[in-house]
Amino acid sequence: MTSDRVTVLTGGSRGIGAATARLWATSATPSDVLLLTYRSRAEDAARVVADVVDAGGRAEAVRCDVADPAEVAGVFERADALGVLVALVNNAATLEQQADFEDLDHERWRRVFATNVLGVAEACRHAVRRMSAAHGGRGGAVVNVSSKAAQLGSPHEYVDYAASKAALETLTRGLALEVAPHGVRVNGVRPGIIDTDMHADGGEPGRAARLGPGQPMGRAGTAEEVAAAILWLLSPAASFTTGAFVDVSGGR
Repeated sequence: MTSDRVTVLTGGSRGIGAATARLWATSATPSDVLLLTYRSRAEDAARVVADVVDAGGRAEAVRCDVADPAEVAGVFERADALGVLVALVNNAATLEQQADFEDLDHERWRRVFATNVLGVAEACRHAVRRMSAAHGGRGGAVVNVSSKAAQLGSPHEYVDYAASKAALETLTRGLALEVAPHGVRVNGVRPGIIDTDMHADGGEPGRAARLGPGQPMGRAGTAEEVAAAILWLLSPAASFTTGAFVDVSGGR
C-alpha cells in the first residue's frame, strides 16, 4: 500500500459531485488521489476525471450503484489499492418523478431508501473501518449530502426523497458521536434549491428557475457553492466540527 491519501466521492459525474471533484483538484497535493463513482454516466465521469487531471490533480472513476453492497465494497477495495483512505463524500442519490404521497408505491420507497440511506450507511461502514483509530486507522472525515427537503418534507413532490434525507441526517449525527473519539469527523451539507440537472430526474428541468426567485436571497444556488461547503468540512479548517450540518440554501 502506498502512502497516498485517497478521497472517495460517490455520484461524481454531474452536479454537486462533479463540482466537488473539480474544486478538490484546486487544493490537491501530489499525494492526494480522488476516486469518484458513477452509476450510468461513464462519459461524464471521464470528463470530470480529465478536468481534475488538467487542474493538476490525480483521479480515476469507477462504476458503482451504491444500492448494491457488493459494488460499494469494490470501491473501497480499489481505494485500498490506491493508498490510505482519508475522506468520503456521500453525494450519490436518487430522485424520482414528482408525485403526491398517495401515489408513492412500496417499490419506489424501496428504491429511494436503498440508494439514499442504505447505500450511504454501507459506504460509511467501509470508511469508518479504515479510518477509525479503533481499527488502527489514521482518522479522516466524512461528509454526507442531505437536502433542505429533510426539514421541509417536499409535499406533492418528493416526500419519499425528503424522508430518506431525514434518515440520512439521523445517521450522520449518530455516527458522528460514535466515532468522534476515534479520529473520524462526520458532517453534512444541506443544499436548498440548487441549479443542477437533478431536477430533470423529477420531471421538471426548470424547477430551480421557477423556485429560485422566491428564495430569501432571490435566486437558486450553484453546485459550486455546495462544493465549497463540502470541501471546507473535509479540510483542517473544520477540525473541531463534527455532527454538524451546513445549510447551503440561501436562507431558506
